[in-house]
Amino acid sequence: MGKIKVAIVGIGNCASSLVQGIEFYKSIDEQSGFIPGIMHNKIGDYTVGDIEFVAAFDINKKKVGKKLSEAIFTEPNCAKKFTDVLSGNVKVQKGPVLDGLGGKLENIIPIDSNQKEVNVAEILKIANAEILINFLPTGSFIATKFYAEQAILANCGFINAIPEPIASNHQWAEKFSRVNLPLAGDDIKSQIGATILHRTLIDLFNKRGGKIVKTTQINSGGNTDFLNLMEKPLRSHTKDFTKKNAIRSLIPYDDASIEVEINYKEGMGDTKECLIKTEGVIFGSTPILIEARLLVDDSPNSAGVMVDVIRGMKIAIDNKEGGPLSDLCGYYFKSPPIPYNDDIAHEKIIKMFTSDVII
Repeated sequence: MGKIKVAIVGIGNCASSLVQGIEFYKSIDEQSGFIPGIMHNKIGDYTVGDIEFVAAFDINKKKVGKKLSEAIFTEPNCAKKFTDVLSGNVKVQKGPVLDGLGGKLENIIPIDSNQKEVNVAEILKIANAEILINFLPTGSFIATKFYAEQAILANCGFINAIPEPIASNHQWAEKFSRVNLPLAGDDIKSQIGATILHRTLIDLFNKRGGKIVKTTQINSGGNTDFLNLMEKPLRSHTKDFTKKNAIRSLIPYDDASIEVEINYKEGMGDTKECLIKTEGVIFGSTPILIEARLLVDDSPNSAGVMVDVIRGMKIAIDNKEGGPLSDLCGYYFKSPPIPYNDDIAHEKIIKMFTSDVII
């Protein structure tokens, strides 16, 4: 099989970890056995090494014009460098700013008005891109819609890694269905992150007969994603919604209290700390309290999921499937068009990846 030709908008920390990861795992094939960090060595006929980046877009004047392999290590990016990226001549090109730059980021992301904005759809066509990934900052709703439209014009599938509603929006779902292009989103789950850990604890209560009275999730980090989310509620309300919805969708009663908090802490860099506290009752209405602490590099945690989503999208393209990919979205995203519990979602993914047919 050939390469999976991928374009990225938003060359931040998540893009950095993803691009590094493709280089790091490029020699892995289906015979490699268990590989730490990889959920599926082979999906359909595709390994991680089959992913190739063919176009990149950003607005930071320090990144525009650089090779993608250099831009991913350019400030304010702070994702851990875990491998050198030596291959590829793709240069970062300037897209429109629109609402992609919030007030909290204006002081650390320089814009050069003299740099010419490119025709995104034309660049995608010239690059023969098959998939466009949206890594813009949360709250970039106008910019996200713009790039979704450019994907349609360029005949690309679209992966919406951020919380702005595209795959879960009926109008956008219909647009991608009409042109028979695959769509995945919204708001990617991390590999072993706050959402999946919190959902696992809720699933434990559900399966063992406990009832949740109150559950809280406090997230802290120091990268630009966390800084951007401090512009409340303008840049944070969709993230708040997707996080709470991912928790609430599993609780089979309405009276549980759910609280989610996000804090920016300068100096933490790309490290993320999450504290989860779940209070409830068990047999005889006696109390129970579970507390969990997660400490992880934020951006590689996202990239470990994205390598699966890209290959799932490619299978959909090969099968000429269009519209929201409900099974793929249900397992890998916080706010999918159709929510499933994680056991059912995992079963659907296994079936999808072994049959090469997306339902």
